[in-house]
Amino acid sequence: MSREDVTIGIDVGTTAVKAVAADENGRVVARARIPHQLRVPEPDQLEHDADEAWRQGPVVALHRVTEAGAGRVRAVAVASMVPSMTAVDAAGRPLTPGLLYGDSRGRVVDAPEQPVPAVGEAAEFLRWTAAQAPDAAGYWPAPAVANHALAGQPVIDFATAITSLPLFDGAGWNAAECAQRGAGTEQMPRVETFGAPISHLHGDAQNTAVLATGAIDALCEQIVAGADQDGDVLVLCGTTLIVWTTISAARQVPGLWTIPHTAPGKSMIGGASNAGGMFLGWVDRVVAQADPMSCDPRRVPVWLPYIRGERTPFHDPDRRALLDGVDLTHDAAALRRAAYEASGFVVRQMLELSGAPVRRIIASGGGTRLQPWMQAIADVTGRPVQLSAVAEGAALGAAFLARMAVGLESVITDAGRWARVEHVVEPRPDWVGPTKDRYRRFLELSRSRLV
Repeated sequence: MSREDVTIGIDVGTTAVKAVAADENGRVVARARIPHQLRVPEPDQLEHDADEAWRQGPVVALHRVTEAGAGRVRAVAVASMVPSMTAVDAAGRPLTPGLLYGDSRGRVVDAPEQPVPAVGEAAEFLRWTAAQAPDAAGYWPAPAVANHALAGQPVIDFATAITSLPLFDGAGWNAAECAQRGAGTEQMPRVETFGAPISHLHGDAQNTAVLATGAIDALCEQIVAGADQDGDVLVLCGTTLIVWTTISAARQVPGLWTIPHTAPGKSMIGGASNAGGMFLGWVDRVVAQADPMSCDPRRVPVWLPYIRGERTPFHDPDRRALLDGVDLTHDAAALRRAAYEASGFVVRQMLELSGAPVRRIIASGGGTRLQPWMQAIADVTGRPVQLSAVAEGAALGAAFLARMAVGLESVITDAGRWARVEHVVEPRPDWVGPTKDRYRRFLELSRSRLV
């Protein structure tokens, strides 16, 4: 591959579509960010304008990156959050809101109590969407809409399909389960393994640029983060906070998820929390501007960050936020610091629940550029936090999968060579003790609010 050749990864995220063009060494030569609105019609609902975010956004992001002089594009792949769902017409244009993870329209009613939530959120999304648009040509998640817009093919990857259980049973779309929600298997997207060629891109005059199957955003971030050894902790700092610890053998812990690692023979334990950018963005809007790095280590209140329920480890959509211990001496800086600490407390809680020894912490995602957030994670855990050099980790991982589709890579674990640490945030000794005390209070408050 010549120095001018690149592959492009596109990440359809909660607040924006991000795209990067990367060379064979994982060096980002061009990037783009196309914001879109995150709609909250009700406190327990979360949606996109699917036409804006899933169909138009990826097309505009690709155009921006190529116009930036990225070089000759060999292949493109799309990463996306899960689950999601919209109805589309025959031209692939969305007809209904794009439902997102945690939306109450995906809630499984009367599900049996389990250590982790029952599968079925995507299935309930389908039920609601099919009822709204019973004559739709298709019912597609975000990557299918994006891939159709880019190359005319509504394709999703196997991992995204698996999150649709029981609609997708591992071998294909289950006709009976789909029919129970008002859909036929012919209305569901095609499923391919990640890193597979799908089609040629629209508008490619030379007909040489290939659209490849991408993957779930968290998986794409993981493959280029370098968190492959036992005890490596990957903290994904996006709208959702995700914590994965690499372990040598799969095991179950109540409240946590255990999933396969891309490294052979290894697993990851942890899960997703709402104590990420969504919570911190809300605090940013309602608390006066101030520098959270400037407050007294001993004078910080305690937030419970459950502004819209909590996923891991409680799996309780009805939890709500709480600010504890506020008095007249606290200012905006202290409240903001408390919010960042709350996110760090969730990281520490998942690490302790997993019971896995921690070797190192690697942070990836757009939130790594928020110094107070990264400092709080370091202070709360008492460990250095290594920041990935590329904030758009999901898009970078998708760019690597695009290389696989055109034969430039053959083994997904080789993506580890793209992992680079830009900076290390060290815990501050004068903060470690006070945050430890507040963490104990955080646990007490969390347990007291168990239903």
